[in-house]
Amino acid sequence: MDKQVEEKEKMQDKPLIHDFNKENLKSAFTPKVITLLLIVVLVGVISGYFISNKNSASTGGPASAGGISNSSSVAKGTILGSNDTKTFKDTAEGTLQVGGIDGEGAFHLVRPGGDSQNVYMTSGTVDLSKFVGKKIKVWGQTQAAQHAGWLMDVGRIEVE
Repeated sequence: MDKQVEEKEKMQDKPLIHDFNKENLKSAFTPKVITLLLIVVLVGVISGYFISNKNSASTGGPASAGGISNSSSVAKGTILGSNDTKTFKDTAEGTLQVGGIDGEGAFHLVRPGGDSQNVYMTSGTVDLSKFVGKKIKVWGQTQAAQHAGWLMDVGRIEVE
């Protein structure tokens, strides 16, 4: 019983809230800890750089566009992008032009019927800038839009 009383007295002597002063912080950040943190950050940055370069070159994404360097080298019948027709189930055909509408889409397809029939598009899969001025068919996923009549995230493209 005496031990319990002694422990309660010891606990009452200790403050409930501890003061974090500079001396306590100095002991946590020793030169070894700081060096270790810098090494971890450096390794993370370097590995992230190499991983991002590897992915953009091997996936045929916007950085490589399947090896196409300019729109004049795009042959009729060229198909680029994803084969996932469940995700990219919507299709549209027309001539690709640069420009969206009120901040929606970076490109648009000009289709017969005037401006109301345009399809405004973005794509994280295919670099659409390589196909400006070309007649194309796109597969994509319709997105909610505030200003565009039809906003699509393009996943696959075929040059016609």
